[in-house]
Amino acid sequence: MATTASPEPGSGREDEPRWLSPAEKDAWTGLVSLILLLPGKLEAPLHSDSGLTLFEYLTLSHISEAPGRSLRMSELAYLANGSLSRLSNVVKRFEQRGWAHRSPDPDDGRYTLAALTDSGFEVVAAAAPTHVRAVRHLVLDLLTTEDQEALARIAAKLRVRPADLA
Repeated sequence: MATTASPEPGSGREDEPRWLSPAEKDAWTGLVSLILLLPGKLEAPLHSDSGLTLFEYLTLSHISEAPGRSLRMSELAYLANGSLSRLSNVVKRFEQRGWAHRSPDPDDGRYTLAALTDSGFEVVAAAAPTHVRAVRHLVLDLLTTEDQEALARIAAKLRVRPADLA
């Protein structure tokens, strides 16, 4: 992997990166493997049972958990780990299906709210058991309570807003 290969040690180049130690390499490659593996493994049962993609499910789920089942699009994009453009396209499809609607935020008209309809709530509620079973099977059941707490702490440290990646 390009992140671990290094030229001759001590070549003295100022622009040379700080190469990964064996422990860092193990941590990094483990994380990358999970990043690449889990979305597909979580999406397959969702798509099979409800026709939803993982992104669609997460979007519906986040709106359903918000007060009044309504959330600013910008906050929803952050929570669902997607761009505002991608989210707008997904919410537009939800609107066409009668699962959600958008409206200006009454507290600040510069923002747009996405709100879940009763029909949208029924969709996410029906899909939730499948998703929870997959999450438990693939992740949580393999970890002790202490492991889960450590994972939550690590994820919080690593999670950045999209603007931080630019």
